[in-house]
Amino acid sequence: MIEFEDIDLGEMLDAEFSIVAEELNLSDTEDKQQSDTQKVFPILPVRNMVMFPNVVIPITAGREQSKKLLEEAQKNNNIIGIISQKNSNVENPEENDLFKVGTLARIVKIIVLPEGNITAITKGIQRFKTKKFVSSSPYFTAEIDTLKDSGTKNRDEYEALLENIKDLALKIIKLDPNIPNAANFAINNMGNNEDLLNFICTNANFSSLQKQNLLEEKSLMKRAQKCYELMHDDFRKLQLRDQIHQKTSKDLDKQQREYFLNQQMKTIQEELGGGAESDADELREKAKKLHWTTEVQDHFEKELARLQRQHPNSPDYNVQRNYLDFFTDLPWGNYSKDTFDIVKAEKVLDKAHFGLEDIKKRILEHMAVLKLKNNMKSPILCLVGPPGVGKTSLGKSVADALSRKYVRVSLGGLHDESEVRGHRKTYIGAMAGRILQSVKKSGTSNPVIVLDEIDKIGQGIHGDPSSALLEVLDPEQNNAFYDNYLEMGYDLSKVMFIATANTLSTIQGPLLDRMEIIEIAGYTLEEKIEIAKRHLIKKQQEENGLNRTSFKLGNPELKHIIDAHTSESGVRTLDKRIAAISRWVALQTAMEKDYDPKISVKKIDEILGVPRPRSLSEITGVPGVVTGLAWTSVGGDILFIESILSSGKGNLTMTGNLGNVMKESATIALEYIKAKHEDLGISKEDIETHNIHVHVPEGATPKDGPSAGIAMLTSMVSSFKNKKVKPHLAMTGEITLRGKVLPVGGIKEKLLAATRAGIKEVILCDANRMDVEKIKKDYLKNLKISYVKRMSDVIDLAIEN
Repeated sequence: MIEFEDIDLGEMLDAEFSIVAEELNLSDTEDKQQSDTQKVFPILPVRNMVMFPNVVIPITAGREQSKKLLEEAQKNNNIIGIISQKNSNVENPEENDLFKVGTLARIVKIIVLPEGNITAITKGIQRFKTKKFVSSSPYFTAEIDTLKDSGTKNRDEYEALLENIKDLALKIIKLDPNIPNAANFAINNMGNNEDLLNFICTNANFSSLQKQNLLEEKSLMKRAQKCYELMHDDFRKLQLRDQIHQKTSKDLDKQQREYFLNQQMKTIQEELGGGAESDADELREKAKKLHWTTEVQDHFEKELARLQRQHPNSPDYNVQRNYLDFFTDLPWGNYSKDTFDIVKAEKVLDKAHFGLEDIKKRILEHMAVLKLKNNMKSPILCLVGPPGVGKTSLGKSVADALSRKYVRVSLGGLHDESEVRGHRKTYIGAMAGRILQSVKKSGTSNPVIVLDEIDKIGQGIHGDPSSALLEVLDPEQNNAFYDNYLEMGYDLSKVMFIATANTLSTIQGPLLDRMEIIEIAGYTLEEKIEIAKRHLIKKQQEENGLNRTSFKLGNPELKHIIDAHTSESGVRTLDKRIAAISRWVALQTAMEKDYDPKISVKKIDEILGVPRPRSLSEITGVPGVVTGLAWTSVGGDILFIESILSSGKGNLTMTGNLGNVMKESATIALEYIKAKHEDLGISKEDIETHNIHVHVPEGATPKDGPSAGIAMLTSMVSSFKNKKVKPHLAMTGEITLRGKVLPVGGIKEKLLAATRAGIKEVILCDANRMDVEKIKKDYLKNLKISYVKRMSDVIDLAIEN
């Protein structure tokens, strides 16, 4: 195939007029006689060009087949057929990729180029149509029928038309700087009308398909008419380009020369109907579809007028256009219709989340009030709980239940007020705050927006983002939330905000006061098993390319995974463990190994590793060791408090990275023992002649708080009396110097941690009885809870006789 680029007219003219005289004087009659006697013709496919009769064109060949065809044709003095490809992108054309009509040509001369390609100077003889392809190797050969051009009855009209074509061609040459001056000479010195027409058809700025259509036209008159129409289109484009160029040149001065290209673009936009007026019309069309108040409409018209006064190429124009784009993209007055089918909503929530009864109840209450009143400010809910309990995903379920749009905004690590309230639009790179961007993204003014990790907002040098949220999360103020970028109030009162947090301690008081707190404790063992069966196993099977029958995990196996391979309040680690099992099954399936789809406990330990459960009986089986209950930001946990005596003078030392409050609890406990040693059955001599050391293991973890008070006192008494604490017993509570036991917080999380650790009995302050009554009895069915008021009660319950 010919590797043919667009023809350079200067090259073609040089080739045409530099051919040696004897080659130029070849007889057309002899060529036509030879074409009549030659039966089979080599066919040369070409791209991006069309050959016409009596026109000389250089053709560069790069492929071996094409070079072989040209060399053999010149050697045998054969005439070849030149046919254009239908698609220039086809590298190896077949018969169907070629047009039927082409031009016979004689090879005048072959020039070998330095890179190995060859250039053949060819002269067209007459048109032909392929009758039948004879062969395709080593190159195409075919039998053909020659085509004759039909003359015209009105010779005068034909000659007049050619004169017009000649004049128009000379005008085009004058306007187009890319056409060499030699073209003038060629056109003026061509005496034959048909040769002139073919020369112009070959070299005009037409597409390959347009040239092919001209070649296939057998009537010279119609060919000339079509050529004249195409030349007129080309001439009009050149005229328009010249007018734009002249108009632009007039606007240039000494200071504006560097903006030459921008000025040309401006002129082109004006010719096409673009520019500032076009942008204004587009924005007005967008504004017609919005439902906004008179105040908003007036503000929009004012900003639109400011846009029209600015130059389209100035930086301020783009700033103003971006502002108006954002302004009109906001869903002013566009509200999605809430679903009031409460029974259906309850089913949606139950299907997506197991447990979480408080939050489901609150959502259904909101829907009930909305259904009755049909005009209610959306509540600001804050879900507080350990990681992995489904706080974030609950927002999506709420949106589905209400048939609202859902958007999630991550606030973790945010430390710039502008991220919430936006920047002034005069700044470079200014943009609206995340709240309005989320509303824009949702496309409605009443979406469900989840403010994720609201407790992890930072405070930097650019203001306090949590203070900026005070207006967003206040139902009495957010009906006109002011964003610095928007420069006017936007109604957020219909937006349902759901904030999530792991702890309330880092949220400032005023912000906390604006939200309705719903605490989500960790899951019980039974709930985790049910969540795994309903959601986690199915999810991991899909994500790892498995089907429902690939493997099965029964209740005993899931219980073993939870007890021996996880220690958490949520189900995130459980999800990871099931994912590890799924990947093991995927590996066995991919390697076509046999395995038992019912995964056993033994196989689980092989996949997940050797379990290392903490044996409470081993740890607490010596005097001085007590199991305490602690609350952390990731849920409840157990900790061990150890004490040991050594010879000394009654000094107290403490280790384990303890905070000041925890150290004070240990000091209070020792002073209470000194004051009440007779009641406790401890001799004064033992206290005065022994030092006591208190340690809380996992020393690298900071620990603080008053809730370990009764555990510390019990540990010291156990050491002094050299008696063990009952096994499978845990306790939590604050102590006073007079021996009273005070209530502490985080009871639900602590009790769930106790059940996870296999604790059978828990000692709590009597004042915490109300907190326990709020917890489902199913959660505590295997747990005995003892309530105490004084430290003497704790000692009686905890120390073995």
